[in-house]
Amino acid sequence: MTESPDIQHRLDEFADTWQRITGQVRRVIVGHERVTEGVMLCLLTGGHAILEGVPGIGKTLLVRTLAEALTLTFRRIQFTPDLMPADITGTNVITETEGGRREWEFRPGPVFTNLLLADEINRATPKTQSALLEAMQERSVTVAGETRRLDEPFFVLATQNPLEMEGTYPLPEAQLDRFLLKLLMRMPDRGEIGEIVDRTTGSEVPRAEPVADGPALVRMRDLVREVPVAAHVRDYAGALVLATHPDRDEAAPMARKYLRYGAGPRAAQAMILSGKVLALVAGRYNVAMADVRHMAAPALRHRIIRNFEAEAEGVDPDRIVADLLDHVAEPAE
Repeated sequence: MTESPDIQHRLDEFADTWQRITGQVRRVIVGHERVTEGVMLCLLTGGHAILEGVPGIGKTLLVRTLAEALTLTFRRIQFTPDLMPADITGTNVITETEGGRREWEFRPGPVFTNLLLADEINRATPKTQSALLEAMQERSVTVAGETRRLDEPFFVLATQNPLEMEGTYPLPEAQLDRFLLKLLMRMPDRGEIGEIVDRTTGSEVPRAEPVADGPALVRMRDLVREVPVAAHVRDYAGALVLATHPDRDEAAPMARKYLRYGAGPRAAQAMILSGKVLALVAGRYNVAMADVRHMAAPALRHRIIRNFEAEAEGVDPDRIVADLLDHVAEPAE
């Protein structure tokens, strides 16, 4: 089907802006293409991402680089066990006016930004975690009974240590479900480490240049929501979700053996929304089955709950998702 000239122009503009932004990221970040893609997908769908990886592999640099390429504000919160909710949202303080009167004044917390890096979120207590997750969901914070809206675009990249590390408070499954995607940041290989050393130990450290802004990002988000999804593609995403439930007839073999609980409808939403962005980047105005398959692991890996047998045998969520993709047949058009 031939697209209208207006739609074709918007498709070209979308793909061009994507390439310019990711090109600036590649100037600074070595490797991590899937992570960069996942962060961009969350930005362009209005979702948030949770990133798992060991310290020191470029998480802060990635978000700061995106902020520079998009001329957006950036803040970072280092989560610690003594961090309080008010340290995130802000608080009211008593100030003295020129006339000597005392009055309450709101001092906004670091959540009032465009891009927020919530570093090591699983080191904070559940109460503090909940304060951030509420801001993510509602796009607002309430302090002393007054609600204040957060500026758009608003994106949270939360990082967490591997769960086997000491001194952590793992996020409950219901809260993990609020993140659109879970991204895994792997250690770079030898060649990438060499390139990182070359880039960061020379006389000039590469920096991203601004190539887009907040309004451009909002326009891209609007186009993402307009992309149509065929019924058979939508049903395929739903079939993948249902196949994660071990008690259902359509459960995949590894899901039946290794899962306690399957994913909910938000997983299908994540696959379809992310698939819309992938379609636009490829110059298409429709979501393909391959887009859904590409997004299955990041959309499902934090939403499926493994049983003891899976933990004991070291079966990770991505192996279970791979089995799902082999098990669930693509529906005919």
